[in-house]
Amino acid sequence: MADATAVDIFKFDNSYARLPEQFGVRMAPIPVGEPRLLAANTGVARLLGVDAGWLASAAGVAALAGNVVPLGAEPMAMAYAGHQFGGFSPQLGDGRAILLGETVGRDGVRRDVQLKGSGRTPFSRGGDGRAAVGPVLREYIMSEAFAALGIPTTRSLAAVATGETVRRETELPGAVLTRVAQSHVRVGTFQYFAARGDVASVRLLADYVIGRHYPDVEDADNRYVALLEAVMTRQAALVSQWQHVGFIHGVMNTDNTSIVGETIDFGPCAFMDGYNPSQVYSSIDHSGRYAYDNQPRIVQWNLARLAETLLPLLADDEDKAIALAQAALDGFAKTFADAYTAGMRRKLGLIRADAGDLKLGVNLLELMAKSSSDFTLTWRKLSEAGEAGSGDLALRAQFTDANELETWLTAWRQRSTEDGSDASERRTLMQSANPAFIPRNHRVEEALAAATVGDLDPFHALLRVLAKPYDDQPEFAEYQDPPRPDQIVRATFCGT
Repeated sequence: MADATAVDIFKFDNSYARLPEQFGVRMAPIPVGEPRLLAANTGVARLLGVDAGWLASAAGVAALAGNVVPLGAEPMAMAYAGHQFGGFSPQLGDGRAILLGETVGRDGVRRDVQLKGSGRTPFSRGGDGRAAVGPVLREYIMSEAFAALGIPTTRSLAAVATGETVRRETELPGAVLTRVAQSHVRVGTFQYFAARGDVASVRLLADYVIGRHYPDVEDADNRYVALLEAVMTRQAALVSQWQHVGFIHGVMNTDNTSIVGETIDFGPCAFMDGYNPSQVYSSIDHSGRYAYDNQPRIVQWNLARLAETLLPLLADDEDKAIALAQAALDGFAKTFADAYTAGMRRKLGLIRADAGDLKLGVNLLELMAKSSSDFTLTWRKLSEAGEAGSGDLALRAQFTDANELETWLTAWRQRSTEDGSDASERRTLMQSANPAFIPRNHRVEEALAAATVGDLDPFHALLRVLAKPYDDQPEFAEYQDPPRPDQIVRATFCGT
């Protein structure tokens, strides 16, 4: 039932809810006991055109907890399937989330508003449909850090404590996250219908995605090939950006691969401390499938699964359809390499392209791997080491072999001279590409541990720091520090 106090607060206009009934299950969130606001994102509220004051009101908290349904919402649990660690599940779906609806923000962009942790749905598969405070606030921290870093991401509008407990390894306080995304359609959404042989629904979904998210491909000679290529381009750019900040998603399943190229589902994710291309943090990734250096290969694999669902749309002749899909997928390597090289060039402070730029960056990463150099500090300190002898000490501290580093620095400085930019210009470019602050794992864990027992000060302090990741912020210098040996986080957990 709609709550009169929440009339038009989101100004919902729900295109996904107008799709046929097989796309989800219509149902309201399940109310909670004693909702209480933990965090409200005024920046996202402004973006959506939502009154930030309403978020903290009794009516706002009730709506964000799922106890009332705002007027205009058409709540539903979305249907999707997915490959999880390579194994296919034909039915997953929103097992603990409800899509309230869509709203068009002040920037003209249509976005979903979803409650996560809102109770059991027909897709829960025996789960309780709830979320704990820790995982909810982890997603809040990570998604807002990504937004500040300039990396496409879902956003967090609010987090609300439920006043109830959830059972995981122990009893934990419950919470609901209000998540905002340009879309909650995933590769797994296409797989859901393809697995049932429902080509009509695959076509309907593809047309919906094109109309809402990729209108530029409407008039292409083959709009479905063009859709595949457009999704591939966004995913290649996204994973490239992950690589350049040392991020490891942890669960790159096809149901966690957004059709619009946003980072979604921050479960057992982490930012690297010491650089290790084989680094894995997820406690459930025993084979290293989603290791840092494997992420480009995995996203290409996920895109191949999308291509399989689109085959009946690509051409009437199966062989021709396969050839078209393969030709599109064959372009991934170059698309990713172009995005990655452009990002590497910015990290190195180079403006003009040269064929050797990628190798120059890779050579530095190889030295970093040998020394387990701190990923974030090394790149940030490099931006301060423009001229020989200037700012080198902090950079050298990250390496065990000073001679090898000096050889590399000589090559980099020579390339920088050839590039033609002055030291100030180069430093500005590098500092805009190499963050000083990331959500370091030990800081995130400290904030979540404190929040679980009711202390939100570390959480809010961390958010303030992460809001300006490219600024020096000397007053928060300790947030740049790598963990002490006793603070190292070796595994992260999903929390479902």
